[in-house]
Amino acid sequence: MKITPLAFDSLGTRSMCTLVETNDVKILIDPGVALAPNRFGKPPHPKEWERMEGQWAGIKNAAKNADVLSLSHYHFDHFNPLEPEVWKEKIAFIKNPAEHVNKSAVTRAKHFVPSIQPLVKKLVYSDGSGAEFGKTRITFSPAVPHGQDAKLGYVIMTVVDDGKARFLHTSDVEGPPLDEQTGWIIKQNPDIIFCDGPMCWMAYRYPPSLTEKSIENLKRIISKTRVSKLVLDHHFMRELKWRDRIAALFDFANKENKKGRDIQILTAASFAGEEEDLLEARRNELYKEFPVKKLRFWEMGE
Repeated sequence: MKITPLAFDSLGTRSMCTLVETNDVKILIDPGVALAPNRFGKPPHPKEWERMEGQWAGIKNAAKNADVLSLSHYHFDHFNPLEPEVWKEKIAFIKNPAEHVNKSAVTRAKHFVPSIQPLVKKLVYSDGSGAEFGKTRITFSPAVPHGQDAKLGYVIMTVVDDGKARFLHTSDVEGPPLDEQTGWIIKQNPDIIFCDGPMCWMAYRYPPSLTEKSIENLKRIISKTRVSKLVLDHHFMRELKWRDRIAALFDFANKENKKGRDIQILTAASFAGEEEDLLEARRNELYKEFPVKKLRFWEMGE
């Protein structure tokens, strides 16, 4: 199994777009990328625009060769409603637009689903479903809350198992802070996890108690599964001192490794062998280092 992070926050944009390739099938998860419309009182810096446009080109290129495209939920950093052609001739697994959705998701899906329906090879609502391609099994979770509650809607987690490795993509569970989310992850017993991590940079919505709960749940996942590579990214990569937030988790993993485990806690960038480049978290720094006269405004955030 080959797993390629195509666009992630540690790579400079808001996204969790991942290409998973097995001997049987190529799956592109959440083909979208976006920028924070306003951070530190500033719109995206041109360096962020350049990164996003380059990554979107890479996502479109990956989509051409993919067999399956999946969409975990209807936030604009996970899909692009302006280019439905990306889904042409693909088997599409998408979040059910009529069940476990909030108002904004209903509105977005109302326009998006009809735009891809005539293009796709097959359209499947992924909630709680699955499919087999040769020896590869794709499993989708039931809808789980986007974070601590359903105010931001629901998301679908994805598991790809080729018989040799088992990969799990959490989408936007924001931690995970809930036993419901954590329990499903543990039940899947994955080798590799791409998790969006706690959204601790937004303290007014995600208090320290939730970060602590998420860290405890991540410890449970480490201790109760065979995971060897735990990637924390997306929401968690929106502040520069993210490592300080999970010092206890690093300590826990080190203790497990002394018992004979081989657990790595990574970012999507380090998983891919690239340097972390948290452009959004560095937006103030970018404007100081690279002053600009004309700004562009990105209207599509989460």
